[in-house]
Amino acid sequence: MTDQQTDKELWAVRWAERVTKVLEKPWIKIAIPILVTLIALTVLHELSSHVKWSDVKTDVANTSWKLMFFALCWTVVSFVSLSMYDVLAVQSVADGEVPLPVAGMAGASGYAVSNCLGFSYITGTAIRYRIYASLGLDLSRVAGVIATSWIAFWSGLVLLLGILLTLHPDGISKVLPISDTVETTIGLCLLAGLVTLFLWLAKGGRRLAYGGVGFNLPGGKLSGLLTIAAIGDLFGASMALYVLMPDDLGVGYPYFFTIYIGAIAIGILSHAPGGIGAFEATLIAGLGASGRSDVIAALLLYRLVYTFLPFAIATLSIAVASALTHRHHISGAATWVYRAIRPIVPMVAAGVAAVAGVILLVSGALPSSSQSLGVLRDFLPLSFVEASHLAGSAVGVLLILVSRGLFRKLYRAWIAAMLLMVIGFVASLTKGLDTHEAISMLATIALLATFRGAFYRVSGASIFRLNIPWLVSVVALLAVIFWVGLFAYSHVEYQNSLWWEFAWNGDASRFLRSSLVVAVILGVVAVNSLFGREIPPPVRTEIPPVVERLVMESEDTESQISLTGDKQFLIAPDDTAFIAYADTGNALISKGEPVGDETAGQQLIWQLREMADREGKLCAFYSVSTKYLPTFLDLGLSILKIGEVARVPLKDFSLDGKPRKRFRQAKNRAEREGYVFEIILKQDLSPVLPELRKISDAWLERKAGEEKGFALGGFDDDYLSYFDHAVLRNGDTGQIMAFANLFQGGNKSELSLDLMRYEPDSPSFVMDALFAEMMARGSEQGFQWFSLGAAPFSGIENRQLASFWNRVGGFVYEHGEQFYHFEGLRSFKQKFEPDWSPNYLASPGGLAAPRILYEVNILISGGLRGLTK
Repeated sequence: MTDQQTDKELWAVRWAERVTKVLEKPWIKIAIPILVTLIALTVLHELSSHVKWSDVKTDVANTSWKLMFFALCWTVVSFVSLSMYDVLAVQSVADGEVPLPVAGMAGASGYAVSNCLGFSYITGTAIRYRIYASLGLDLSRVAGVIATSWIAFWSGLVLLLGILLTLHPDGISKVLPISDTVETTIGLCLLAGLVTLFLWLAKGGRRLAYGGVGFNLPGGKLSGLLTIAAIGDLFGASMALYVLMPDDLGVGYPYFFTIYIGAIAIGILSHAPGGIGAFEATLIAGLGASGRSDVIAALLLYRLVYTFLPFAIATLSIAVASALTHRHHISGAATWVYRAIRPIVPMVAAGVAAVAGVILLVSGALPSSSQSLGVLRDFLPLSFVEASHLAGSAVGVLLILVSRGLFRKLYRAWIAAMLLMVIGFVASLTKGLDTHEAISMLATIALLATFRGAFYRVSGASIFRLNIPWLVSVVALLAVIFWVGLFAYSHVEYQNSLWWEFAWNGDASRFLRSSLVVAVILGVVAVNSLFGREIPPPVRTEIPPVVERLVMESEDTESQISLTGDKQFLIAPDDTAFIAYADTGNALISKGEPVGDETAGQQLIWQLREMADREGKLCAFYSVSTKYLPTFLDLGLSILKIGEVARVPLKDFSLDGKPRKRFRQAKNRAEREGYVFEIILKQDLSPVLPELRKISDAWLERKAGEEKGFALGGFDDDYLSYFDHAVLRNGDTGQIMAFANLFQGGNKSELSLDLMRYEPDSPSFVMDALFAEMMARGSEQGFQWFSLGAAPFSGIENRQLASFWNRVGGFVYEHGEQFYHFEGLRSFKQKFEPDWSPNYLASPGGLAAPRILYEVNILISGGLRGLTK
C-alpha cells in the first residue's frame, strides 16, 4: 500500500468521523426531518399542481369494491406476516416465557400503531416493550425480540432486492442507472451474504452482545421462517397499494416495489407520522405519475386500508378486551391478556386522540359541503359558523398536542382530551353539519371513557409541553395538513382580501384563518416546550422533629445533610424512618438512602417511586450504598457507579508517616505560631455566627462561586445551628481564621465535615491544621471512623466489556482533569490510607441516567451556569 493510498484512507476516516459528529448534533436531528418534509411537500405540490380536489374525490368514489377487497386481502397477508415476526422471535429469545398469541398480538398491534402514527409518536417498539416487560421479560430479552424482528425484516428485504438485481426484470434498470453486469454482481453479492449468514446461524449457539446486553440469535430454521415472514410483509404491503394503482400506469411490479421501498425509507427519515407527505411525494415522483388524480386517489385509499383500518381494529380490540377484563373476574388464560393489554392502553389512547385531531384539522382544510351549509344557513348566523370552524381547527391541534400527556398517563390530559372532543363534536356539526366527523368524535369519546382507569397521574408537568421528537413530528404533520389545504384550494388565486372575507362560500378564507390559529398555538407550545421549563423555586422547609431525631441517632453522618432545609420528606407512619428528596419538576431525587429502620426504609423507597409515577416524573436515588441495592433492582432501576467514599479508621489514628507529613507539619506549625484549636458547641454558636458569616462571604467572593445545595451544605444560620463547630483561632488576636461544622454519627460511629471555610488572607496551612486537629480529636474522643466524603467517578472501570455509562464515567475521570480535579481529589484522600466503598446512583436506565445527573446538577449548582462558576 502506497503512502498516497494511506493518506486517502485516513482522510476518508476523518471525513466520516466529522460527518458522524455533525449528524449527532441536536439541531441537525431537528433540521433533517423538517428539511426532508419541506422538500417532499414542495415536490408533492409541484407534481400535483394540475390536479383538482374534485377529481380526486371522483376517482375515489369510482374505485371498485373488488379492488378494495383485494387491497384488504393483501393487508391481511402483511399483518399476519408482521405478527409472525414476534411469534418466531419470541421462540428464539424467550422460548416458553411468552404465550405465542400474545406475541402475535404484540407484533400486529405494534406495527398497526407505528404504521399509522409514525416513529416519533407512539412506536411499535414501545408497545412491544411494554407488553413483553409486563410478562416478566428483562430489558435484554425484550431488546432481543425487537432486534430479531428487525434482522428478519432486513433479511427479507435483502433477499427480494438480491433476486431483483440478479434477474434484473424489465423496468428495474430505470431505477438504478447502472449496467446489467454491475446490477447482477450487486444482486449476487447480496444473495451470497445472506446465504453466508444462514449457514453461520445454522450451526446454532450464536449470540449477539453489546454493552453488557445480549441475546441469542435464531438458528437456521427459525432464520428461514423469519425471512419468509419478512417477504410476506413486504410483498403484502406493496401489493395492497399496487392493486389500487390505475391499470394504465404502465409500471411493472419489480419497478414499483423498488420505488415503494425507497418511499418507505424517505418517510421514516421525515419523522412525519406514518411518513405522510414524504411517502406520497417519493412514489408519485418515482412512478412518473405527476398530474394524475387517480394515483393520488389510490394513495388515499391505501392510507385508509393499510394504515387507518388496522389501527382502528387494534384500538377497538384493545378497548373491548380492556372493558371485559374490568367487568369480569380475571383468572386463568385471561390473566396474561389483561397483563399484556394494561401497559399499552395509554399509547393507544394517545393515538386515538391524535387521529381525532387530524380528522378535525383535515376537515377544516377541505371545502365544506354546500348542501350542509345551506341547511345551517337557515338557523345559524354566519359568525357562529366562522367561529365554529376556527374552534374545530384549534381543538384539532390541541388534541394532537395533548396526546403526549395521554401517553404519559396524566389524568389532566384525559380530562382535557374529553372536553376537547366534546367541543370538537359540537364544532363538527355547527361548522358544516359534518355528521361523519361528529360520529367519529363520539366514538373517540367512548373509547377514551373506556380507558379511564389507565390515567392515574394526578399532577406533574404541563400537558402541553413536548419534547423534541414529538415537536418535530407535530410540525411535520401540520405541514402536511397545511399542504392538503393548499392542494384543495389550488384553483383559488391568493389575495390579501381573503383573510377578512366572510361569506357562506368562503372556504378558502376559513382555511387561511384556521391555519393561522393553528400556527399561533403551535408556536406558543413550541416556545414553552423549548424554553419554558418550570423548576420549582427553592423553599425553606421546616425540619420535622422526627427527622432531627433520626438524623442525630443515625450512625451514617451523610444523613445530616438532610437538615439543609432544601428537601422534602417522606416519613414512615410509625416515625422509624424517613427519606429526604427534592423535586426538580422533572424528577423526584432522593439524597442518599432512607434513614432509620431498614424495613420501613424499603417501604419508603417504594412510596417515593409510586409518588413519582403518579406525577409523571422520573425517580432516582443519588449517592447510595449497597444497603438497599436489592430494593432498587426490584423497582426496575439501573445501578450506576458514580464514585467512591473514603473513610479513615480512627482507632490508633496517628499523623506519623510520610503520606501524612503535610498535615503533621501544618498542625505543628499552627501550634508554634500560637494558633488555638477549639470546638464551639452548638448551644454556644449564636454569638460567633456573624464572624463565621464574614469569613464565609470573603471565601465565596475569592472563589467566584455561589452556595451549593442538596448534596452540600451552604452557610445558613438555621442549618449550622444543628452542629458543633471546629475553629482555628489566632492566639494573639483571638480572631477565627478557619472553621468547619462537624457531622457526628450516633454512638460515636463516625465523624465528618461539611462546610469548611477560611479567611482568604490567612496562612496557607490553616485548613490542613484544622483538618489534622479534628481527626486527632475524633480519635481521642473514641470515634470509630472519619469520613472524607466522596471522590466523583473514582473506581469506575473504563473497560471494553463495562457498561456504556461506566465507560463514560471512566473516560470523564481520566480526561476531565482540566474541568475538575478528579484524580487530585482522590490522591489527596488516599494519603490517609482510607477504606474505599462504592457510591451509586439508582435511576431509570437508558438515556434517563444522564438526565438525572443533569437534574442533580441543577439541585446542587443551579444548572450549567452554577457548575461553571
